[in-house]
Amino acid sequence: MIRHRPFGSGHPYSVDTEQRDPVDPVVGRPLTLGVRVTPEVDAVVLQWDDGERVVEHPLDRAQRRSRGQTVDGGHLASAQARLARAASGFAVTIDAPPVGRAHRYRFVGGPAEAPRSQATRWFPVRSARWRAADDALSGVADAAGLVPGSVQVLDDGDRLLRIRFALALAPGERVAGFGERFDALDHRGQSLDAVVFEQYKSQGAERKTYLPMPFAHVVGGRGWGFHVRTTRRSWFDVGVSPADRLVIEAEVDAASTASDAVIEVAGYTGTPHEVLDAFLAEVGRPEQLPGWVFRLWASGNEWNTQAEVLRQMDAHREHGIPVGSVVIEAWSDESTFTVWRDAQYAPRDDGGPMRLGDFTYPADGAWPDPKGMVDELHARDVRVVLWQIPLIKMRPHPRGQVAADAAAAVREGVLIRDEAPDGSLRPYRNRGWWFPLALMPDLTDERAAHWWTEKRRYLVDELGIDGFKTDGGEHAWGRELRYLDGRRGDEGNNTFPVAYAKAYGDLLRRCGKAPVTFSRAGFTGSQAHGAFWAGDENSTWEAFRWSLIAGLSATASGILYWGWDLAGFSGEIPTAELYVRSMAAAAFVPIMQYHSEFNHHRSPSRDRTPWNIADRTGDERVLPSVRRLVALRERLVPYLEAETAAAIERGSSLMRPLFFDWPTDERLWAHPLQWMLGRDLLVSPVTEEGALEHAATLPAGEWVHAFSGEPVAGGGVDERPVAWDEAPVYVRAEAWPRLRPVFEG
Repeated sequence: MIRHRPFGSGHPYSVDTEQRDPVDPVVGRPLTLGVRVTPEVDAVVLQWDDGERVVEHPLDRAQRRSRGQTVDGGHLASAQARLARAASGFAVTIDAPPVGRAHRYRFVGGPAEAPRSQATRWFPVRSARWRAADDALSGVADAAGLVPGSVQVLDDGDRLLRIRFALALAPGERVAGFGERFDALDHRGQSLDAVVFEQYKSQGAERKTYLPMPFAHVVGGRGWGFHVRTTRRSWFDVGVSPADRLVIEAEVDAASTASDAVIEVAGYTGTPHEVLDAFLAEVGRPEQLPGWVFRLWASGNEWNTQAEVLRQMDAHREHGIPVGSVVIEAWSDESTFTVWRDAQYAPRDDGGPMRLGDFTYPADGAWPDPKGMVDELHARDVRVVLWQIPLIKMRPHPRGQVAADAAAAVREGVLIRDEAPDGSLRPYRNRGWWFPLALMPDLTDERAAHWWTEKRRYLVDELGIDGFKTDGGEHAWGRELRYLDGRRGDEGNNTFPVAYAKAYGDLLRRCGKAPVTFSRAGFTGSQAHGAFWAGDENSTWEAFRWSLIAGLSATASGILYWGWDLAGFSGEIPTAELYVRSMAAAAFVPIMQYHSEFNHHRSPSRDRTPWNIADRTGDERVLPSVRRLVALRERLVPYLEAETAAAIERGSSLMRPLFFDWPTDERLWAHPLQWMLGRDLLVSPVTEEGALEHAATLPAGEWVHAFSGEPVAGGGVDERPVAWDEAPVYVRAEAWPRLRPVFEG
């Protein structure tokens, strides 16, 4: 077999062995063409037809690459290992052909005894070149400072493929936002892009994110911001070359002869608050969620039975650590994501919704009485959130209900499809390494989303489930995908996680519940749909800092309800110091939650429960410290509810970087891990191991150190000893009489 896929898998950061690179050839750049072959193929030749003659180029052996994966031992290790199994690759690099006409190519090869016994089909290809196109861009306000003559398009003679242009950056201007970013708050001097991607751990080192947005604040100087109005991938050179320009490039799709603009850029003027308000007015504002979302969220992937969930909730009560919600991830059969594991039932051949009465729960099963469990948790004032994945699992070969669901999804026409080389459409099979080859419902389509979510309705209106953890929204890869409204993947893929959270929020609304979803993936428009967490990370100090930067950039981009797996969820447990420092910081972010990765129930436990951390580390200070911090958080909930309402009304954010309120204070940029929580609390957490003292850089104003009650003058640095279970917090002096009871208990 000789296999060539011109577009590859659609992985945005990896060139697959069997693809074309670049996918759209550009004049002046080399073009690499690769194939993957089965072991009997010893040699491969490229045949290139330019319309006048066919030229042959022999291919050299190449190391096989597939979807950018490396095996790291985490929860994706088995899937990653499967992808690493051998198959040979060949590749050749040639000059890109001239612009102006279509070319075609194919590959021929075989074993030594029959070197031309196999051939691929012919693949059409055109080269493109950059040309000036001043009229291709619209909507740029004066504040955005478009550099004259900078607008260019990448034109292959038939279609426009990309646009690029430059905005002027003044000396001293800082650039922040771009959705959730883990590596820096100020991106001046960096290059980044906006495409939804599942980066499993080390997001700060890789500069990849689940939740990008082509939106940014430009702080200082004129005071402005911009939004590239596109759902396609975009790239940003933020003062790298040259230093006084922000060069933006974005995918487009328009006829080469188009006379109208192919992309719009909104420019906003004013303070960061005003810029964000204008952006939210365009893309959607958050709505207020119930107060319980501000209480402690608790979960662990090994809480996979009813007995274990109740045991963990009993332990919280026994240790005096109240919980607002429990997230149950390992509840389902992980095939349907609608049925409790071990439930007995007769599959519905039509793939339609089931009701609670359709199931029998064995007394000796994992979940003998889900309804009774939910009722018991509600009686304890604990809400219940269930994990979801937006896929129909097809490995191993589906049987029973999941087979019926898959057949119904095809029959009902509710799936994202994949365009074959001959132009035919077939169901898209997930190209990611998690749940590979699964089918994917088109949740951007209202009918398909209703079909999908109604299958989960009984969980809400009969069991009383309070929300859904809408995980795994990053599985749509490839521009050849086709959505039900006709959009290609390059236009639709980034919108999928937005629609995913919306679909589940709509289900909750239909059942009379608040639309509480908990997502890690998103894009422009996600602001209006539920809560978010920062994805998968290790328990390290570096990851702690990365996560806080992610929160500040996400909230600066309008994500109101944000949190992270405090102290990390993966690998060896955190030290007692890291755990408590993270807990102290998490007490002052919108979502306070801990979570732990599945560890196959091996001993010792890697649960991130406070008592397991105390037991594993032998530090007797952990439990009293966590108890105190969670009690403080409980007292803080009314403040968070009120400040959320105020933030929504003014078009701002609950948690936000200090540049929002003090955009001209240059000192604050040197200490980015500080934030405002509401209008009256300034948080300056300790993020360095072994710290006994902490220096907070305070903006102008009169402040009170919350844990000592001491007045502090703003405009300088407040340095003082810091308790190991304290995140330094400063209260605006005028609010201190009202907030003093929160900190004094």
